Amino acid sequence: MAASVCRVGSTVGRALAKTHRPILLSLRRGQASVSYAQSLLGAPETRLTTLDNGLRVASEETGHATCTVGLWIGAGSRYESEKNNGAGFFLEHMAFKGTKKHPQTALEQQVESMGAHLSAYTSREHTAYYMKTLTKDLPKAVELLSEVVQSCSLNEAEIEQQRSVVLRELEEVESNLQEVCLDLLHATAFQGTALGHSVLGPSSSARNLTRQDLVDYINSHYKAPRMVLAAAGGVSHDELVGLAKSHFSGVSFEYEGDAVPVLSPCRFTGSEVRMRDDAFPLAHIAIAVEGASAASPDIVPLMVANAIIGSYDLTYGGGKHLSSRLARLAVEDNLCHSFQAFHSSYSDTGLLGIYFVADKNNIDDMMHWSQNAWMNLCTTVTESDVARGRNALKASLVGQLNGTTPICDDIGRHILNYGRRIPIAEWDARIDAVTPKMVRDICCKYIYDKCPAVAAVGPIEQLPDYNRMRSAMYWLRF
Repeated sequence: MAASVCRVGSTVGRALAKTHRPILLSLRRGQASVSYAQSLLGAPETRLTTLDNGLRVASEETGHATCTVGLWIGAGSRYESEKNNGAGFFLEHMAFKGTKKHPQTALEQQVESMGAHLSAYTSREHTAYYMKTLTKDLPKAVELLSEVVQSCSLNEAEIEQQRSVVLRELEEVESNLQEVCLDLLHATAFQGTALGHSVLGPSSSARNLTRQDLVDYINSHYKAPRMVLAAAGGVSHDELVGLAKSHFSGVSFEYEGDAVPVLSPCRFTGSEVRMRDDAFPLAHIAIAVEGASAASPDIVPLMVANAIIGSYDLTYGGGKHLSSRLARLAVEDNLCHSFQAFHSSYSDTGLLGIYFVADKNNIDDMMHWSQNAWMNLCTTVTESDVARGRNALKASLVGQLNGTTPICDDIGRHILNYGRRIPIAEWDARIDAVTPKMVRDICCKYIYDKCPAVAAVGPIEQLPDYNRMRSAMYWLRF
């Protein structure tokens, strides 16, 4: 059953399981090749329909023999309180434990008989349940998804069983220091706000959440206007709309007492959190400033800036010939085992930062050169740097959409974030419009002389004092 029904993790560093088909336009054998620009313009259109209850249906037809269909919901740990933090993640565990119509065994047999793959994930602002299956089984897949979301059994005995599973998973996550570090970064950067909540929630919530807490969470957040039924692959949009009307027309769009949940603003706080443990072999450190929201026009220049900084791992070839200046320094001076520039964007804010793993004796140097890379973006970035960043970003955006599952995820998240699917051709045009001056101006706006948030775990004695890191956020010569 593990091959058919599983869950995909729920934190910043965990991505959807990739499927195996290249993006956009699979050319027939013998057909003349087309240019990159032509392939972008020839990408399938994403069609969007809104049902009477506000649920949106979006699809991209690629003609594949398989398809991915799923329900993306605007709910996550940011919508939780201190009392029920972790409810969304707990529900993710309960999703495949049976519905009112299909007990767990029957549900598993249904999925197995289709040769399908049913999965789910939870993040800070989104929850997704999706299934990859053969195109001919699309109607059955939509039916099962509607049951999982609308008719989850939430049996008391299963809740108690999953409680111990969630607690074990929380223990396992503690050993993943990247997730621990990035969770701590959110907790300190957005302290006192809902974005500071961990997706998994604290162990106290896992022990104390009741069936009524889960029912209240579903009734409060699983509303039609906050749902997107997305599909990609060999799907007919008209057929998908018909299936949505059959199975999702009954989803409520009304809130009890008109108590529509409104997200409270999330305040960014320049601060630090340190968890020193010299027993660990390596230090895991993240530094970040407040970034742009998902819909901000500044998002593309910041993505190009991150592509200029790039990423590095000890397993990379290239050595001192790597394109990223920070990566070359990491190789030549043995600064770190790995680093990556990241930008986690949310509906009204974001985190723009660098995460690195280093030996305890190289922390000071790596922090210095990481902040130096930021200062270079704000002051001296060149046309060749930006051209390289643009190309790297384009390759990354296209390369991520390498199958029906990532395309479907892209559709679902875009509809929730932007109200539409932004075509890859539009991303390409916006990336081409980025200039060195734009990168310098936008990076100055978000990075230069701003208070950073810092999270560090492991043997971190050499991590500089916060005031010293703050003073490296500007150059006296400018």
